[in-house]
Amino acid sequence: MKSIKLQILQTLYEQDYCAWVEQTAELLRSHQWDTLDLEHLIEEVVDLGKSQQRTLQSTLRLVLSHLLKWKYQPERRSHSWQVTITRERLNIDELLQESPSLRRFLNDAEWINTTYQRSRREAMVETGLSEDNFAIVCPFAVDEILDLDFYPNPDE
Repeated sequence: MKSIKLQILQTLYEQDYCAWVEQTAELLRSHQWDTLDLEHLIEEVVDLGKSQQRTLQSTLRLVLSHLLKWKYQPERRSHSWQVTITRERLNIDELLQESPSLRRFLNDAEWINTTYQRSRREAMVETGLSEDNFAIVCPFAVDEILDLDFYPNPDE
């Protein structure tokens, strides 16, 4: 039988997420383990890991789409593209410093390919170039993508 406090906390999760977080944090601080809404707490912890992965993928996608634009539209290269590429590479580095286990995604060819295909689509839309202009598979090695000094040449 659920305690009244637990039922209230579970209802709070559905009605006021921020209040649920604050209440859950207080229960954790005060070691009130039997009152915790474990079902939702576990869900939120799992989502934290997924959020880190989504952040890595989003950041990587931005680097890739800008590298593609750099490679396939050399006449339009700009300082702002370079700034974006550098900033997002540094963001990836920070993510990997904070959560080294995320590196496994960078070693997953299927994950990289999925991210690249999304970047490719973004680059096509942004540049107005047809898909025939862009490599079908990622033309960059992970080391190149992360290398602060790497910028592709159009004929590579």
